[in-house]
Amino acid sequence: MGKSERAALKNQKPCIIWFTGLSGAGKSTIANIVDQKLFAMSCHPILLDGDNMRHGLNRDLGFSEADRVENIRRVGEVAKLMADGGLIVICSFISPYRAERDMVRNLVAREEFIEIFVDTPLEECVRRDPKGLYSKAKSGKIKNFTGIDAPYEIPMRPEFHLRTMDQTPEQLAEAVIDVLKARAIVHGH
Repeated sequence: MGKSERAALKNQKPCIIWFTGLSGAGKSTIANIVDQKLFAMSCHPILLDGDNMRHGLNRDLGFSEADRVENIRRVGEVAKLMADGGLIVICSFISPYRAERDMVRNLVAREEFIEIFVDTPLEECVRRDPKGLYSKAKSGKIKNFTGIDAPYEIPMRPEFHLRTMDQTPEQLAEAVIDVLKARAIVHGH
């Protein structure tokens, strides 16, 4: 029994939906709505994000460049295993380096990886600052913070580019669902 049989049982195509963007861009908010919408459509999604991975599997990692690379490597391996089980794996990670996002992309078949760039200007992310991380980074309490004193490499050719300043998270999540329907990953209900 392989991936295709498991996916057929779930009436969906397995994939990894990878949300990337700055802290405060809206990745987790949109990813959570997509998760809820897929579940309501009788799909089998699973959501992985920085919070649930860093408090468990990756709790031994810090935020150095090497630890960030290892964090994404582990997340990618877990996401691949879940996709092999026929699931739609929704991943929401800053994942600042193109090379690490490409490493995850290369773990699965080409059509099974959907990179979504959640594009929010840095100034807006700093204004939102939902966890107070930007203020801590600016005051020196947090080092190597993406967008402040660590780089973020924007995706060169994401499968989907969400500009958050023009639409609500609900509208953006609906646009993601439309892409999944268009790619026949899920069926419209």
